[in-house]
Amino acid sequence: MEARAENLIRTEYSEVMQKAYIDYAMSVIIARALPDVRDGLKPVQRRTLYDMHELGIRYDRPYRKCARIVGDTMGKYHPHGDSSIYESLVVMAQDFKKGLPLVDGHGNFGSIEGDGAAAMRYTEARLQKITQEAYLADLDKDVVDFVPNFDETEKEPEVLPVKVPNILINGAEGIAVGMATSIPPHNFGEVIDGVKAYMKNPDINTEQMMEYIKGPDFPTGGIVTNKDDLLSIYSTGSGKIKVRGKVEIEKMKGGKERIVITEIPYTMIGANIGKFLNDVYSLVETKKTNDIVDISNQSSKEGIRIVIELKRGADAENICNLLYKKTKLEDTFSVNMLAVADGRPETMGIVPMIRHHVNFQYEIATRKYKTLLEKELEKKEVQEGLIKACDVIDLIIEILRGSKNIKDAKACLVHGKTDAIKFKSEESKQLAAQLQFTEKQATAILEMRLYKLIGLEIEALLKEHDKTLKNIATYENILGSRTAMAKVIIKELEAFKKEYAKERKTVIDNVEAAVVEEKKIEEMDVVFLMDRFGYGRTVDVPTYERNKEAADSENKCVVLCRNTDKLCLFTDTGKMHSIKVLDLPFGKFRDKGQPIDNLSNYDSSQENIVYLMNLQKLAEHKVFFGTKNGMCKVVDGSEFDVAKRTIAATKLTEGDMLLTVRVLEGEESLILRSDKEYFLRLEASEIPQKKKGAVGVRGMRLAAREQMQEIYVLPPDGEEVVTVKEKEVALHRLHIGKRDTRGVKK
Repeated sequence: MEARAENLIRTEYSEVMQKAYIDYAMSVIIARALPDVRDGLKPVQRRTLYDMHELGIRYDRPYRKCARIVGDTMGKYHPHGDSSIYESLVVMAQDFKKGLPLVDGHGNFGSIEGDGAAAMRYTEARLQKITQEAYLADLDKDVVDFVPNFDETEKEPEVLPVKVPNILINGAEGIAVGMATSIPPHNFGEVIDGVKAYMKNPDINTEQMMEYIKGPDFPTGGIVTNKDDLLSIYSTGSGKIKVRGKVEIEKMKGGKERIVITEIPYTMIGANIGKFLNDVYSLVETKKTNDIVDISNQSSKEGIRIVIELKRGADAENICNLLYKKTKLEDTFSVNMLAVADGRPETMGIVPMIRHHVNFQYEIATRKYKTLLEKELEKKEVQEGLIKACDVIDLIIEILRGSKNIKDAKACLVHGKTDAIKFKSEESKQLAAQLQFTEKQATAILEMRLYKLIGLEIEALLKEHDKTLKNIATYENILGSRTAMAKVIIKELEAFKKEYAKERKTVIDNVEAAVVEEKKIEEMDVVFLMDRFGYGRTVDVPTYERNKEAADSENKCVVLCRNTDKLCLFTDTGKMHSIKVLDLPFGKFRDKGQPIDNLSNYDSSQENIVYLMNLQKLAEHKVFFGTKNGMCKVVDGSEFDVAKRTIAATKLTEGDMLLTVRVLEGEESLILRSDKEYFLRLEASEIPQKKKGAVGVRGMRLAAREQMQEIYVLPPDGEEVVTVKEKEVALHRLHIGKRDTRGVKK
């Protein structure tokens, strides 16, 4: 056997990867994620609508199962999975997402609060009337190019002949590779007016265009608060639109008020409504406001209604400002008007988008009227042949009766060939030789039925011929004059506007930024108390002093601090958790506290508190750290003044645990005690100062399997006695030793 020759192409691996990735990226950008500027549709949307058109699921016909539509679209045009097709179909039917829904859905198609649509086997759909009239009309008139589908067994339109600027009316959202598009929806009537204005004045600028298109018109309504920024956004095609919900303040019985939200920002659609309710709960829990009594979501099919009840005497305006500032009731819609234009992605302003749309309208109108003109010219040719045939019908009948076959009869009608035909007279033969019908005319004559010779039928033929001549003149006029074509396009747009335009929902205005007047906190000394179950609370100093004995005996931790301070919890895992004192319950001595776990990231099931101190005192002193393995260090307390709720207070080696943390105020002594009853007394100054991220140095030399049991911190004049095997050891009388020594056995 001969060895088969193989051509091995040597190339750089990085070049292959680069080319493959670019090909993939362009495929996602062009064929999946971004809309075409001409019809404003992504491929999946275009294919779904075309498939519904092909299946005959028109607006005036019965609904069909979505599963049938999805399956047919996937099998013929879009081989990317049924979920993506169904999701696209659902979104095109949701009036709270699309300014102009393109699909008429029947069944559960989801809700504004984020509920998903029912499975495709339960729901039904059909095209909307506007979709049929403005998106799919004239497909039979060669107005757009058709291209082979993925397996070249079907043809699909490269772009739909959309007669309204869908990319602005419905907007678009899509994430491609390295780029994303986010185009807000606009008001149908305003966009039509903008297109008409451009067609009358192609040199129109963005500012002039905004006299017609005021700004975005979200299906959920709301208020755009930065009107002055819109000119820049619509000029460049990118920027940020600030949107607020619509709020009403209602009076209630007893002098109370309630805030009622009737419209939400477009960005709050879906799960963000639930998040908004949780954010309001959080404002109450974290004591950002004490004026909210209750919140309820009373939304229904009639619309949004979220009710927030307030205390008597509450400042409703200030609460509204707090909601704007701290929740999604005021949000930002990022605009990036990116679309595929001439086969490549391009970010463009509102005028270039309309320019692309208008150029497309001229293109499809030109192709439409050329197709119609060709058909009318064919009809004219046939009609003239039939009229001429009626005048010499006796001769034609004689030709047909004298012919042996259709071929001979046709040759006589077209070329005047009479040799193969028997005539009654020489005169008839001479007249037949003069006939000069065209191929189409001869075919029409041969196919003509005898009833067409009735007088009324001939009259109808003449009228139809006159109509054809008028149509030809009209179409030639439209094709010969851009002005005439513009009039036709504008007339059609005005008809769409008259039937489908709706009032604007979103208010465009300049609104000052929300300012919250926060109540000033009266600064005071408080005492933090934490019981053995981990419940913490604060009381004022006089209350503590009246109950000092009970407070000290019943509580695990007692710390004097300011109510504006933070508490720092050091745990045996080497972490420091911080809690704002204001977050702790404040009240009477016997009031129940709140678990420390709920107020910080501290987890009592995984770690234990080693030391607790207020940040103000901590930041002004040095802090001593000692671990089970005998590692020691001193850290500047200011290192713990951080914004994070949890940080690593020290670095621990594997198997080590934090044993002792103490604030050093002067010339303290440290007494290190091991579990084998070795004691080592050191001056605190012997321990070097390190950063909080350091492990530290060895304070006491330990034997194998020996650990530190306790570390005592004695003030200069302090006295302390501990018991070791029923023998008392006075810690203040121990001799001062050196760091990293064994110590003495007791």
